[in-house]
Formats: sequence, structure tokens, C-alpha cells
Amino acid sequence: MKRILFLLTLMLLVHFGKAQSTSPNAYQKRVLETPEIELLMSYYQQDGDHSAVGGGIGDESLDDVTPTIVITLPLNDNDVLTIDAGLSAYTSASSSNINPFNSTGASGRGGDDEEDEDDYEGDDEDDFRPGTSGAAVGTPWLASSGASKSDVLASVSLAYSHSSDDRNWILGLHGSVSKEYDYHSLGFGGSVARLFAEKNTELSLKTQVYLDAWKPIYPTELHEYSQYGSNFLNSGYFEGMTVLNEQGNPTTAYLPNLFSEWDSKKRNSYSASLGLSQIFSRRLQASFFVDLIYQKGLLSTPYHRIYFADRPNYYIGNASDIPVYTSRENTGVFRLADEVERLPDTRLKIPFGARINYYLSQTFKLRTYYRYYTDDWGITAHTGSVELPVSLSPSFTLTPTYRYYEQTAASYFAPFETHVSTEQYYTSDYDLADFQSNQYGIGLSYTNIFSKPKLFNLGLKNVNLRFSHYDRSDGLKANIVSFGLKYVFE
Repeated sequence: MKRILFLLTLMLLVHFGKAQSTSPNAYQKRVLETPEIELLMSYYQQDGDHSAVGGGIGDESLDDVTPTIVITLPLNDNDVLTIDAGLSAYTSASSSNINPFNSTGASGRGGDDEEDEDDYEGDDEDDFRPGTSGAAVGTPWLASSGASKSDVLASVSLAYSHSSDDRNWILGLHGSVSKEYDYHSLGFGGSVARLFAEKNTELSLKTQVYLDAWKPIYPTELHEYSQYGSNFLNSGYFEGMTVLNEQGNPTTAYLPNLFSEWDSKKRNSYSASLGLSQIFSRRLQASFFVDLIYQKGLLSTPYHRIYFADRPNYYIGNASDIPVYTSRENTGVFRLADEVERLPDTRLKIPFGARINYYLSQTFKLRTYYRYYTDDWGITAHTGSVELPVSLSPSFTLTPTYRYYEQTAASYFAPFETHVSTEQYYTSDYDLADFQSNQYGIGLSYTNIFSKPKLFNLGLKNVNLRFSHYDRSDGLKANIVSFGLKYVFE
């Protein structure tokens, strides 16, 4: 795959170079007249009852704030460089329960987690020792206060584009890097676009490669088993804790011997996208695309628990909460995992679709989108969306939006405690389940034709504000607010 992408890029570069050598030297308007800077901010909030960390049940509440800055610089008449840097800071009830036995419950001492690396893995014995009673308290329905409750993803990307003198060829290169506590990614790729028929037709090809790596975090009970073997209940983190069976009686029989750590920690993704855009008339424009995406490596999430229907149940916490374990009435017991999610180490995805934009009048425009998706994990999906921008004035535009999505379940998905231990692959992540979703939104944009008012040497070009509500058939609900400012340097 890498050789194919390299040869394809080389051929495009050679072809592009030949086109450049025959281009006329007539004056051309700059691709981008002045530098631009965008300041973006979004806030995402969700609630749900199907945490993958809890094996398909548990609190999914999450808050995410994403500040981003995008700087676009004209290097000369034909070349443009774009720098995109941002953070994604989240707090998640679900991921906090990678280790549910923390200072708000299991320690019984009111200690703090101290944000240490080992907190993710459950190694910090002093912080997480249970009280003298040997009882620990945790629940999939409440957030733990462990370090894995929150994290920050930092990312930076660079994109370079070069337009030929006749503006009929556009060549692009880009690279990116991102990192959070347990995952980092390195990406690079290229693109080429060719315009025909007085620039009414555009054919484009984009390629991308992402070389990613996990720093696997496992559920605390499985991490300790991996560290200490069959004696783990008398060692390390669990020394002195009391494990309960399904009847609420103390037991030493819990042994997650199906679990083993992954040897490979890499995840590589390769993609190619072919696009065709056509202006049919002054009112109608359409574009079509087909993508090919291939992934290889660790495609499972290491801290997603699995509970098997053919294995006994074991708990840590209050025996009185065991009968109501799968409901929010459970405030004091957590079930120990049998295994973690296991998925194939390859995945082929093929989405294709179209956008059609129609100019209804000076006041109304119509934008539509459809995508069909299929992969070799058994998922097929349909996405449809429509936007109706309404020009309230030359400067203000109001845009109501609607998006519908539906998918079939992956072949390897089953709900909480439905998988059996003889299966080769298994997941209880509801992102891979059968569901439908609706998203409703409204956006308001302000465009300043003359880039005023000024802030130092910056002229305000536009302002965008958007709100969306997301509703999924499995009960997941979310709200998204985004805000953006674009300035031009003068």
C-alpha cells in the first residue's frame, strides 16, 4: 500500500511539473491576497447509559472543550501554507471507570489520586488501598475521580498548496501530529486537483497515511492479573480487598485467565479519496466522492471491558447493590471484567456519496449531502443532511440544518453480558451497534465585506455561531456549540 501511494504521488508530481513548464507567464491574481487567522472554540456535552468501559452499561457523560487556531499564509502568488493547532480537553465519566476503585470509593480514606501516571494503571498502592473493612465502593453509574477521568489531546497540522500559473492544477502536501496520554498519531499525505472546462469541472485525488501507536491502559483488575498472575488478589492493588460472588458472599475464585496484553501496539491507516466537482449552471453545483480506507494493527480499545454470559460474576463493593447492578439504583458495586474488547487487526472501509447545492433565490440556498458506507466488519450506514441558508441581509445568514444517520451492527457486537467466551472477537461498544440518530442545528454567520472593525492590523472578516442537538436511538444525547472568528491581516 505504501509503495502504491508513493508511486502515485511521484507520477502526479512529474505530470504536474510538466504542466508547470508549459504554463504561460501572464500575470495572475494571488491565490490568497493576505494572511488570515481563525480563532475557533467548540463545547461538546453528552449523556448516555451504554459505557463501553463498563461492558455496555454505565454513565457515558462527557464534556469536551476544543480551542483551535488556524493561520493561513500566502507564501507568494501561487503557494499557501496553513497551520492548524488545537487542544481537546475532556472529562469523561466512562473513561474514569478504567479504575473505578479510587479515593471517592475504594480507598475509604479520602486521599487524592495526585494525577500520577500509575493512577491509570492502578499501581499506586498508597492512594488506592481500601479501608480496614476490606470493602471498596465503585459503580459504573458514577464517575470515578481517578486520573483517567480527564485528558488533553494536543494536535498540530501543516498543509501546503501550490497552484499552477494557469490555476488549472493544485498540488497539496500535509502533515500532522497529535498526542494524548495513551495515544499518539503521525500523519502525512498529498493531494492533486485538475480543473477543466473553464474551471467548471474539478477532478481531485487525496491520499493520507496515519502511523499511530497506543500506550495501552487496561482495566485495573486485568492489569493487576497481568502483573501478578493467579495470586493477584493477595498482591499489589487488590491486597486486602474483598471480592464478592453473585450472591454477595466473599470469594477468592475470581480469575480472569482469558485476558492477555497485546503484543502489537501500532495502528496504521491508509486512505485514498477520489472526488469530482461540477458546476452545471449558475444555480446548480454538485460533487461526488469515493473513499478507500484500510486500517491495520491494534483496532480494539484496550480498556473496554467484556462480560461473558458463560462465566461467573464477581464484584467489589456493597453486596446490597448487586441485584440492581445494571440500573442507576446501583451506587456502590462494580463488576470485575472477564476480558477486554477483541476485534480483528484489519479493517477495510468504503464510503461514497455526493453533495448537491442549489441556489433557490437571493434569499434561500439549498445544500444537501448523502453518503453510503460499508466495511468488512459488517457495518453498512446511510447519512443524509440538508442545510437551508437564509440571507437575512448582505452580512447576516441564518442556517437551519438537519442530519440523519443509521447503521447496522458490526458482526462482533453484542450488548452487556451477551457474548460467550468461545467467540474469537467481541465488543459491547454501542458505537458499533445498530442505531439511528437525528441531529438538528441552527447557525448564524456574519460576514464583513470590508473587514472592519480593526483589531491592531487585523480586520474582522466573518463570525460564525452554531448550535446542534444530537439524539441517538440507544439513548445517547449530545449538545454541541461552536464559535469562530476569522480575521485578515492588512
